[in-house]
Amino acid sequence: MLSEVAFELRRLIYDGAIECSRIPSKAELSTALAVPNETVERALAELAEAHQLVLQHESGEVLMANPFSAIPTPFVVSVGARSWYANCIWDAMGLAVMVREDALLDASCGCCGSAMKLRIPLECRDDDERVAHFAIPAAHWWDDIVFN
Repeated sequence: MLSEVAFELRRLIYDGAIECSRIPSKAELSTALAVPNETVERALAELAEAHQLVLQHESGEVLMANPFSAIPTPFVVSVGARSWYANCIWDAMGLAVMVREDALLDASCGCCGSAMKLRIPLECRDDDERVAHFAIPAAHWWDDIVFN
């Protein structure tokens, strides 16, 4: 069970990612919660241990708050003038659901690297035949979540 601070911190991270198109820094989170940086760092570690997010090794800043990436990736999801980086195609589809709007995905083919533009509709149809391939089974994604 997450602590109250970790639970609130997670909410702030996701709200910030959605509203500002970026994941807030530790300093911004500390200010928003009006708590010391050490409290934020402990709560972030708690969230990382629970696989709620991934931290950068050196700085302890948030690297991934799935489906959002704090750093540029080949998966750019756009809704109107707003855009976000997703960690993979699976996260790109989830990001569209999180923002509750049809979205566009700029990505590249995992096999040949060709640029792709995909429309991610909020509502899926039964006759939709699009397929995404995942080289690693979902059960093993957290074996090395940054690489996978």
